[in-house]
Amino acid sequence: MTLTDDDKKTIEKYALQNAVKYGQAPQIGAVMGRVMGECPHLRPMAKEVTPLIQEILAEVSKETPEQWQSRLESLAPELIDELNTKKDPDKGLKELEVEEGQKVIMRFAPNPNGPATLGSTRGIVINSEYVKKYGGKFIIRFDDTDPQTKRPMLEAYEWYVDDCKWLGAEPDEVVIASDRMPVYYDYARKLIEMGKAYICFCDGADFKKFKDAKKACPHRDVSPEENMEHWEKMVAGDYEEKSAVLRIKTDITHKDPALRDFGAFRIVKAPHPRPEIADKYCVWPLLDFEGAIEDHELGMTHIIRGKDLMDSEKRQGYIYEYLGWKYPKTTHWGRIKMHEFGKFSTSGLRKAIEEGKYSGWDDPRLPTLQALRRRGILPEAIRKFMIEMGVGETDISISMNTLYAENRKLVDPTANRYFFVWDPVEMEITEAEPCTVNPALHPTEDRGCREIKIKNQVVICKEDAEKLQSGSKIRLKDLYNVEVTSTEPLQAKYLNDSIESVKKDKMRIIHWAPVDGVPVKVLSPDGEFTGVGEKQVTTELDKIVQFERFGFCRIDSVDGQVVAYYTHK
Repeated sequence: MTLTDDDKKTIEKYALQNAVKYGQAPQIGAVMGRVMGECPHLRPMAKEVTPLIQEILAEVSKETPEQWQSRLESLAPELIDELNTKKDPDKGLKELEVEEGQKVIMRFAPNPNGPATLGSTRGIVINSEYVKKYGGKFIIRFDDTDPQTKRPMLEAYEWYVDDCKWLGAEPDEVVIASDRMPVYYDYARKLIEMGKAYICFCDGADFKKFKDAKKACPHRDVSPEENMEHWEKMVAGDYEEKSAVLRIKTDITHKDPALRDFGAFRIVKAPHPRPEIADKYCVWPLLDFEGAIEDHELGMTHIIRGKDLMDSEKRQGYIYEYLGWKYPKTTHWGRIKMHEFGKFSTSGLRKAIEEGKYSGWDDPRLPTLQALRRRGILPEAIRKFMIEMGVGETDISISMNTLYAENRKLVDPTANRYFFVWDPVEMEITEAEPCTVNPALHPTEDRGCREIKIKNQVVICKEDAEKLQSGSKIRLKDLYNVEVTSTEPLQAKYLNDSIESVKKDKMRIIHWAPVDGVPVKVLSPDGEFTGVGEKQVTTELDKIVQFERFGFCRIDSVDGQVVAYYTHK
């Protein structure tokens, strides 16, 4: 028998993974098991496949461990991640410390200045999963009290809630911080009355000098009564931006400068984008203050936050101490770096979209949940991907291929197969009768066939055409065997239908499409692919299909031409 290029790649990647895992030549039994699990169409031909697998393993065995590692990183980096996952004790959901009879309340608190990205999705999934595990309440809290630097997008509030529902993480409650300004003002006044907060009129640079020198600024010891007068003038709009800040008193001699008298409120006169808020307020809480108040008011029992926010917890600890509150149990996790995206920020993506570098938030090149959804990444795959990543403090560097591998397990059994030829080149075939072929919609599932009518022309990929020479014998997959008679123009003559001839003459098997097929455009992170596909693919609107030899794609529209979003290999 003849293995396809995809079959050979599957065997090779599992052979390399086995070699890397054990530091020795790959073992036929282990590799065979993984290959048959991923390629069920090979199972009925196990006896024929075994010697072919042994040939590939023999070639891999000739290489060094360094070469195994390098080639596996290039060929299938998700399998490197899989090995690392099994070694890392931080992976998966650790048990929470829950008191007897305690109702677990957890939250995800995004700034709605853009849609959810892969980074923020982690918080959605993990917090909601813990609440499901222990029973309790999952809250989405929009931290939208920065109307200027991280200006909220009105659409993003609804986007986040919709994404949460799609991920199977529908919130029990949605809270918008800008609706709760009176609550924050009440606590500000309380802290001022207690002598634990004061209005600072120092220039930013001057305050830094005092702070660095571990000295109180001139306004620190003003009476609560005078501070209250200044506060009321602030909220009335009597002071200009940056002229006054409400600070929380801490230990001005603390060894960590970040904890010395931190800012709680500042003046921002830019109107809020929410019309019901607009210019209603000009004094806005900083995130440490707003978050501290809300975590108490909403009854948070457990918080998961980045280890880079440990200082926030320490600053908030002063507020909790002054008000006699108990701080929620906190877990920290490290950062995630996705190989394919590197560093990104929502504000940076927003600017790039406004400049026309991307078509929108669902551009397939972006790490947004909107883009992944449109590409055909399923919510179940994302949840599993995030849960297995766990909540350890170790920074994680991981490939999107790991997510794709989870998604592939879900879409492979359900995705119908079709031919799609990109960069098409016409091939005229002589001595062939017009015919209709009926390739299976799926190689292992009994789902019926598609119908393709052929006269005397097909199209094949330019990259395949360039490898042909006059006299080349090839198999047009699921059609018949031909011999190339000319390369310019590309012509061939019909030989026969025999599968035995393919084996005997060691013919290449290439895919094709009818010349009168439907025009197809595929949008992918690597660019745009245009070509011809089978007409029947127009029945697959909003479904995931597999374009043979190309990859899985989600059919986005079928109006005039088929527009598909690339999912993954």
